[in-house]
Amino acid sequence: MSKKKLIFIYPKLYTFIHTEIKLLSDEFDSISITQNWERKILLPFNLIRQVVFLLINIRKVDTILISFGGYWSFFPALFGNLLGKKVAIVVHGTDCVAFPEIQYGSLRSFLLRFSIKKSLQWASIILPVSESLVYTENSYFTDQTLKFGYMHHLKGIKTPYKVIPNGIIINDWKRNNTIPKDDNTFITVMTAGKMQIKGGDLIIEIANKFPDHTFYFAGINSLEGVQLPENIVCLGFLSSAELNRWYSKTQFYIQISNTEGFGVAVCEAMLCECIPIVSNVNFLPNIVAETGFVLKKRSVELLEILINKALTADLEQIGKEARIQIIENFSVENRKALLLNELKNNEC
Repeated sequence: MSKKKLIFIYPKLYTFIHTEIKLLSDEFDSISITQNWERKILLPFNLIRQVVFLLINIRKVDTILISFGGYWSFFPALFGNLLGKKVAIVVHGTDCVAFPEIQYGSLRSFLLRFSIKKSLQWASIILPVSESLVYTENSYFTDQTLKFGYMHHLKGIKTPYKVIPNGIIINDWKRNNTIPKDDNTFITVMTAGKMQIKGGDLIIEIANKFPDHTFYFAGINSLEGVQLPENIVCLGFLSSAELNRWYSKTQFYIQISNTEGFGVAVCEAMLCECIPIVSNVNFLPNIVAETGFVLKKRSVELLEILINKALTADLEQIGKEARIQIIENFSVENRKALLLNELKNNEC
């Protein structure tokens, strides 16, 4: 029996997009077009090329899956709506946020905001990777309660939604038991351009409070113009295998983001029995549950207290519980079942 065809639209061929294509492959043959949407100068050309692609292929399919709302989602959602196709849009984070205080979020841009809003309105269903992308509020960043999510920023979205959490390939992330955990070690993953979003400045501050502890920055070679304490080590870009080894030897994974759509890196580190220390934003506390530590407010003093508490915990046992938490709640098999079930559902 031949598989159904599905148009899959995405802004960039990220690693998790490759995974998503594999998840779909049991039921669908994906028809895709890879374009560089990051270069704004190419936007008119990309839109024209995409329209041609849609005109050629849209009648071959019943379903259009779009990853992230953006310029790339506008015409697929419009054409799908006009032709009665099922249009499912997966929202991940930046497409649901306007956070000018840290210069983050696609919804700060008028044109992007317009494209995303119309796409979500035309869609048959929205598939956020966490409930916090629909609506959330917290006072972590400031004493003032901040509100986020597409329901807050984009008024009038009546499209139904279903939360389908991200899924991690469990066997790709496991502790290498031949590598002992180094005492008093912390690791985080980020790029230099996301220091403010990921709370890297607070990690630098806290490193000064714990000079005998080591803090690893994966994904960063150096920070221009920033004086780093000697106990911060920049590891540069790491492959998945290299990152697995660093997770295996490090006790804690620290991610004190100011906003976070989901937190895939937290899950991967927890599978390697790193104990998570996360900020009280979005879905991060849900990922950690009872197997880690949550920073309630953006404060170096409170973070110091939390780390001291973490250092006295039963680290071996909590590390094992952290792995079980991800296996039971955020496996790729779970996402696959939920996603395929939704895409095959013709009720929308």
